[in-house]
Amino acid sequence: MEIKITTPLTKDKVHSLKAGDNVLLSGTIYTARDAAHKKICEAISKREELPFDLKNSVIYYVGPCPAKPGEIIGSCGPTTSGRMDAYAPTLISLGETGMIGKGERSQEVYAAMRNYGAVYFGAIGGCGALIASCVKSVKEIAYPELLSESVKQLEVEDFPLVVIADCFGNSLYKKF
Repeated sequence: MEIKITTPLTKDKVHSLKAGDNVLLSGTIYTARDAAHKKICEAISKREELPFDLKNSVIYYVGPCPAKPGEIIGSCGPTTSGRMDAYAPTLISLGETGMIGKGERSQEVYAAMRNYGAVYFGAIGGCGALIASCVKSVKEIAYPELLSESVKQLEVEDFPLVVIADCFGNSLYKKF
């Protein structure tokens, strides 16, 4: 069974999800890879304004390929999530409720997910073209100097995901 969810990803929605659930996500999500995460965390430490509100947000770990003429976005498959593990607990503690990527996470990320209520979604690597078809609009909102890794606001429709780890300590990789 597929669960349809629309952002914002509130705590009630997070608590309704279990590891292994298939989700079709619609609404606003944000892109950020490790360089953008570093800049966001630096802004937090300097008490600067962030490029988007972290509360109930979903961050997709992706650096989309440039769009071909007539397309909204290029291929946009997930990147390895572990590269964001140094930053994710901070963002989760400030309200981020969803992450999209691929691969195992650190114990610190899993602990933050349990403590603050967040979920880790897996997107299927190698399916960047399929995922791109779910993106309905793209807007660059921060750090243009990072090029494809700048922070972008995406509007997605029925983005296919699997809950890899839930806020209750269950993971498709292992119990945490």
